[in-house]
Amino acid sequence: MTERHEEERSEGGRKLAATEPSQSALDHRGENRQEPLPRTDLTDVEPLFAGEEGGRFRQRWDAIQAGFVDEPREAVEHAAKLVVEVMSSLEQTFADERSRLENAGNGSDGRSTEDLRQTLRRYRAFFDRLLAI
Repeated sequence: MTERHEEERSEGGRKLAATEPSQSALDHRGENRQEPLPRTDLTDVEPLFAGEEGGRFRQRWDAIQAGFVDEPREAVEHAAKLVVEVMSSLEQTFADERSRLENAGNGSDGRSTEDLRQTLRRYRAFFDRLLAI
């Protein structure tokens, strides 16, 4: 998304918003970039959990929630532990993905523009995935 500066002006009693691109919306040549980079389609990215791991976490949560009626304190303790486990799994998933991206970007001096474009697209997909959480 590009950043724009807006100012209002009046025309025939109506207020109109005039927009001008900010410096960050200009490309490296100082020209206005008409179309922002498209957002990544998150349906094309890998799931956050490998295989059946997400399903197992969900089953464990369901059991914790069902156990709340009989043992509320124990259910809350198990929920806290499960959340820590899920966060640790996500941390490892994202660390692995970041490492793959960093390795793909190493030695970028000798790479073609197309290779660099593909690497940037993978970074964009990773970035969008992080913000989607």
